Amino acid sequence: MNGVHDLGGTDGLGPVVVEQDEPVWHADWEKVAFALFPTNFVKGHFNVDMFRYGIEQMHPADYLTSPYYEHWVHAVEHYTSRAGVIDPAELDRRTRHYLEHPDEPLPEHEQQPELVTLMEAVVRHGGSARRESPATPKFAVGDRVRVAADHPLEHTRRARYIRGRTGVIESVHDAFIYPDSAGNGRGEDPQPVYTVRFEATELWGPQVAEPNSFVHFDAWEPYLQSA
Repeated sequence: MNGVHDLGGTDGLGPVVVEQDEPVWHADWEKVAFALFPTNFVKGHFNVDMFRYGIEQMHPADYLTSPYYEHWVHAVEHYTSRAGVIDPAELDRRTRHYLEHPDEPLPEHEQQPELVTLMEAVVRHGGSARRESPATPKFAVGDRVRVAADHPLEHTRRARYIRGRTGVIESVHDAFIYPDSAGNGRGEDPQPVYTVRFEATELWGPQVAEPNSFVHFDAWEPYLQSA
């Protein structure tokens, strides 16, 4: 999508504030929001790319003014409502109740030891999106490529600031789940991935770019054309 969530290259938003000694969680509700992702992922309500797409469908003002884990809650609510797992009206009723009674204990949750085991494995070893594919990469190290300049209306990982820009293939990787397919409910469709090196002046222009600087971007093969 082409929305406010695609912030790469956007200016006017002020400095990035780095919090000293930032805690893992700023509030207990963030722990719950984090747990909502694996709980509903394993139930098949969304995959990783669909989850990102759910965040992208937030209202722009809400996206820019809400904290990180509120974005997660929005995506989970979006997909579980669509699946009929939760009733939006019931969710609104419960939300109003706890806003009016903030000190009331939350309902007890059923323990899910198998989910804890899964998350411990993912945290320790990661959850790779690498997949086997019979496709032979079309490009090689040193090839000049141009990023397709169209503007898809669905989920994509092709950032706006690289569209239409020309760079050089620096590395060729294995095939990985293609987010423009998986995020839009059309299957994994694994595609080769390349690390493309762009001169900063190609992306930002000589008046803004720092001299002798580069940006590296990992791009799926369908994003690229021979230059």
